Amino acid sequence: MVNTENLLLIFTRNPELGKCKTRLAATIGDEAALGVYKMLLNHTVTITKNLPYTKQVHYSVKIRENDIWDADFYTKKQQYGDDLGQRMKHAFTKGFEQGYKNIIIIGSDMYDLSQQDIESAFNQLETHDHVVGPAEDGGYYLLGMKDLHPTIFENKVWGTNTVLKDTLDDLQKHNYTLLKTRNDVDYYEDIKDISAFQEFLT
Repeated sequence: MVNTENLLLIFTRNPELGKCKTRLAATIGDEAALGVYKMLLNHTVTITKNLPYTKQVHYSVKIRENDIWDADFYTKKQQYGDDLGQRMKHAFTKGFEQGYKNIIIIGSDMYDLSQQDIESAFNQLETHDHVVGPAEDGGYYLLGMKDLHPTIFENKVWGTNTVLKDTLDDLQKHNYTLLKTRNDVDYYEDIKDISAFQEFLT
């Protein structure tokens, strides 16, 4: 049974050669980087498909009808906005307008994320207004809220190590909680010691 009060937003890039995981590709090449990204996408499907929430996949460039995101489990949307902050704010705004009470956003490149992590994050929203999953690189891998707090999405240098700090500064006067720090996959160093990725590194 789907919990109609909870919405999970999944932001994804279209898996195209030379257009995804470019920082990783600088070390391992475009084809290997695409292979890594497809593996991360499949992992994200695995950890989200059975979650009892409404799930929306927001595509960066173009909605794909016949791909790994099965329309029986996921509603497909297009991202709107000039930068990541605007795109996330748009998705949250639409979600709250649709009547959802708790909304969480994740990316689609977190090998270190599990289904239990996402369930725990929604549970945290029962007693907190916001939940944040810090990433080791100074950003965040998960953001959740019970009502729209637009300043979170403004005046950030996206993709840098200041995003988490600046976001938590915005939340100082709000009731929030932090999840465990996780490692996202952007550089060779993020995957070189993980056995699951070795096939792409040889």
